[in-house]
Amino acid sequence: QSAAHGDISFLANPHYKRYLASTRASAVILSQSDAADCPVPALVVANPYLVYARVADSLQPQRPNKRGVDKAAHVDPAAQVHAEAWIGPGAVVSAHAVVERGAEVGPNCVVMEAAHIGEFSRLVANVTVGEKVSIGQRALLHPGAVIGADGFGIARDENGVWVKVPQLGTVRIGNDVEIGANTTVDRGALEDTVIDDGVKLDNQIQVAHNVRIGAHTAIAGCTAIAGSAVIGKRCMIAGGAGIAGHIEICDDVVVTAMTLVTHSIHTAGVYSGSMPMDEAARWRRYSVRFRQLDELARRLASIEKKLKD
Repeated sequence: QSAAHGDISFLANPHYKRYLASTRASAVILSQSDAADCPVPALVVANPYLVYARVADSLQPQRPNKRGVDKAAHVDPAAQVHAEAWIGPGAVVSAHAVVERGAEVGPNCVVMEAAHIGEFSRLVANVTVGEKVSIGQRALLHPGAVIGADGFGIARDENGVWVKVPQLGTVRIGNDVEIGANTTVDRGALEDTVIDDGVKLDNQIQVAHNVRIGAHTAIAGCTAIAGSAVIGKRCMIAGGAGIAGHIEICDDVVVTAMTLVTHSIHTAGVYSGSMPMDEAARWRRYSVRFRQLDELARRLASIEKKLKD
């Protein structure tokens, strides 16, 4: 609706179709079902949003390739930084860390001892990468992300005092992963926390120790994933969801916003639901009865029909 001459627009959400007839765009990317209503030249495709993304990427000015070590950075003599990598002002690269070709460690980032940053990955600014963390190729980590902090491992002694459990694992991140601003991915307690290829994490997500997230899963902001949860491939987790620890979610699952997942999901599909707080024993009784509602409704309908007859 705000497009002007010279602009390329797109129509993917039917909510905006009411603006199509009056658009002043020079061209619109849309689907075959909307083509007849378009008053301007159109690029007719099966997935307008995907094609828009590719067009926008093609038209976006290329970022200049940065290389070298800024004079205000600190690189330990025992670190390995490729000649075609860039270390920005205020950044710290610790001993035995490796920064591969084309990678960028932006302003005030910290790459701790023995961490590995893969080719063409980019740490935008103020990113912390913990000891022995491995980041694959072409990853993008936005400001404030913390990868490899200790997981929340504590044991209670006989006096009620919390004792820290050493977090001995690390974090392994695959290729083409994007991690949003202020998102945290904790290192594993014994085994590693693993983020597979192509995973996209939004801002302010908590990924606890020993979590595994399958390839090409996308998770929206403010989701919290408890320890040792396993999430499959190509899942979509909407904002504010909670994933309990030690459960498994299979491939191709969609979890809607603010849903609390407390048990494993073994069948692909769309899942929703949350409940208000109550005393725990009563809440568990409610949960059992909720699962019985469908059967109770059928029985009630049958009784009502018999009474009517």
